[in-house]
Amino acid sequence: MPEEISNPRIIGRSSSSFTRITRIFACELGVECELRIVRDLRSSNVEDYAGNPALKLPILQAQSGTWFGALNICRALARGSAREPHVVWPEDLREPLLANAQELTLHALATEVTLVMSKLSGVDATLHQAKLHASLLNVLEWLDVNVAGVLAGLPAARQLSYLEVALFCLVTHLEFRDVVPVAPYRELAAFCGSFAERASAQATPYRFDL
Repeated sequence: MPEEISNPRIIGRSSSSFTRITRIFACELGVECELRIVRDLRSSNVEDYAGNPALKLPILQAQSGTWFGALNICRALARGSAREPHVVWPEDLREPLLANAQELTLHALATEVTLVMSKLSGVDATLHQAKLHASLLNVLEWLDVNVAGVLAGLPAARQLSYLEVALFCLVTHLEFRDVVPVAPYRELAAFCGSFAERASAQATPYRFDL
């Protein structure tokens, strides 16, 4: 990490679902982070992504080093937090319902990014994009049907779970980017309404960086 950086720095965008996951974790864990905006996602310059060869967001620069990807960053933030909260990580989900919910949530997040980037680049609809769209709708329907059971299956003593943060960021981002209508998914809407009451969610709203 460059010597001039004294506080952890998240490199990402305020409009990014994966960036918001890390920012929510930082707030929940009491780790103050600077947000450095990547202005042009069309850039192929590795330095614009803090050295991430995948040219992807987010990235964390901290005293412990540079970390690529949302889950890596959240783990690093947890290790650096003085609060030592009970965090439920993906590997803690050992029941099929919970593990499948995590897998499908992450799949939907990645699928949405592909659809959004395809639309921004002006690529005409393809059979592959149509399949991705259908896949996303199928996943949302499954999550809506099962979210109550998923939440009931998580440890009651948890302060935070990666699954809940990722799911909240997914559903609210779909609405923010107008990818698919989310109003029909009432159980997911109820979950997001409850999670949105957290200070961490209120401190990290989606917006387009100027």
